[in-house]
Parts: sequence; structure tokens; C-alpha cells
Amino acid sequence: QVQLQESGPGLVKPSQTLSLTCTVSGGSITTNNYFWSAIRQPPGKGLEWMGAIAYSGNTYYSPSLKSRTSISRDTSKNQFTLQLSSVTPEDTAVYYCATALGLTPRSWGQGTQVTVSS
Repeated sequence: QVQLQESGPGLVKPSQTLSLTCTVSGGSITTNNYFWSAIRQPPGKGLEWMGAIAYSGNTYYSPSLKSRTSISRDTSKNQFTLQLSSVTPEDTAVYYCATALGLTPRSWGQGTQVTVSS
């Protein structure tokens, strides 16, 4: 069973960069056909897929966030990291890590609250 654990800053100031690290256990982030995503849910709103990094290292981003988002990985630590730059209070949300085998969802992390406030 693949498990994901998010770690985030909790509180970020406007204009700063948010970094969310997802640590994976029970499987490798380089396993064929697995995709590793960052997803968020602002208060009172639905889920928003932000981007993903594939088993191959290829990255994919939501068009609405592409200019501010970067996803990287550290295979030695079995982790991937989302960076979201120039944050505003509208980026306040619960941030999740998730994985899918192809198009089939597999596992989600528990989520971590990130608040953008001065």
C-alpha cells in the first residue's frame, strides 16, 4: 500500500514561495506508470488539481497555475516537491499529495493546511 505524507510551512506571507514536500512510502516514485500529483482545496471550494510529476520525471501543470508552479523530485529520498510562487491569500487551502496508476487513483495523503497571511 503506497502512503503519502505532506509537509508544508503552515503559514506563508504574501508574495513568498510555498513549498510542499510529499514523502512516499510503500512504493517508489519511479515505478512505471505512476503519476504523483499535488491537489488543493480552498475553504468552501472544490478540489483543484495543480500539477503532477510522472515516474519518468516528466511534469504536467494546470494551465491556470503553470506560470507560478514547479514540481521536482528527489529519488534518493522518494519525495516530490511542489513550489508555488508569488502566493496571495487566495492560495490558502488544504494541500494534498496523491498518486495514480495511469488514470486510476491509488492513494492520497491526509492533507496539510497552508494559510497565506501577513
